[in-house]
Amino acid sequence: MNLDLLHIEIQKFINSNLKSDISSLLFKGMPFGHLDSKLIIEQIESKKRSENKLPTWFNTKNIYYPNKLNIEQTSSEITAKHKAHLTSGKSLIDLTGGFGIDAYYFSKQIENITYCEINAELSEIVKQNYKTLNSNNIECLNQNGIDALKCIDQPFDWIYIDPSRRDDAKQKVFLLFDCTPNIKTFQGLFLKHAKNVMIKTSPLLDLSATLKDLKHVKDIHIVALNNEVKELLWILERDYLGEVSIKTTNLQKEAAQNFNFQYNNESASVAEYTQPLTYLYEPNSVVLKAGAFNSVSSELNISKLHKHSHLYTSDLLVDFPGRRFKIEKRLPFNKKAFAKEKITKANVTTRNFTLSVGDIRKKLRIKDGGNIYLFFTTDLNDEKIILVCSKT
Repeated sequence: MNLDLLHIEIQKFINSNLKSDISSLLFKGMPFGHLDSKLIIEQIESKKRSENKLPTWFNTKNIYYPNKLNIEQTSSEITAKHKAHLTSGKSLIDLTGGFGIDAYYFSKQIENITYCEINAELSEIVKQNYKTLNSNNIECLNQNGIDALKCIDQPFDWIYIDPSRRDDAKQKVFLLFDCTPNIKTFQGLFLKHAKNVMIKTSPLLDLSATLKDLKHVKDIHIVALNNEVKELLWILERDYLGEVSIKTTNLQKEAAQNFNFQYNNESASVAEYTQPLTYLYEPNSVVLKAGAFNSVSSELNISKLHKHSHLYTSDLLVDFPGRRFKIEKRLPFNKKAFAKEKITKANVTTRNFTLSVGDIRKKLRIKDGGNIYLFFTTDLNDEKIILVCSKT
């Protein structure tokens, strides 16, 4: 870590070149002979990547940035805030601190935070930034989180861990036993030191398989940002043996979409099936990840079009965790019937259909965009249909 990078003239240079071509900057050279040009370029690249993901850091003067890989791997501010609101109490230890975004937001909810990071330089960077951000209730430890936990003679209200999803060859992994540290090995240690444990994992993990590996799971939070699943958060509670709750959240600019259900209730729930009615519903990504196909139908009193279509319909408009449409017309899937509608531009979606969106656009000569939404799907009688819809 070189604090000369925080000198006022160098900071001005970094901020004035956030939109500059990096190759051109390297070719011209830097006007600061005492500093390696690569260090300044690293600051520019990392700060650029933080503009939308980490606006508080981006808009705060004299933030010191790590390399761009650390920025890529860190939580966004939006998801970090969401995680923090799931916690409360007096103490939390973050065993895998990284760039410190999660610990920063936990510090807004919990009185005392212990941040652990094994990378010495990254730990120093985060400690420096916490001073800049006036975060005074975070203790920074340059130590392996597991070792720190074993040495600290105190209980915590919460343990938070985001295991590294890179193997020794720096390749991406996502299964629990491939990550570092191995959660399966240490979950007993975690629950010995804290009543509550939050584990962040890859969204690729299978829920049912992972539930076999983890004990005392109380809640599973599935979190998406603008309909892209970002995180699975597993909440473990010491001695908990009750039902597992699935809590889905799609974070959006306007408002978050939420849908919660009991994991074991999904298999017991029965969906109703019907032909398309007045309204059509398309579940968001977190509901689909949760596999809440029957629960959505029974909880919201809406019907499915087909067992495998995962589209829903009703005559009365309901609040729904996903997109809602008014069905204007139902068409059979054939070129002649579609041609009569004279639709040349539309948004196309397929669910449980034999052709891809690209094939459909080519076959029916449909350009992308506009205010018409076409759903190509299969009804309960296994007939291929087109639903012409408008957004509600």
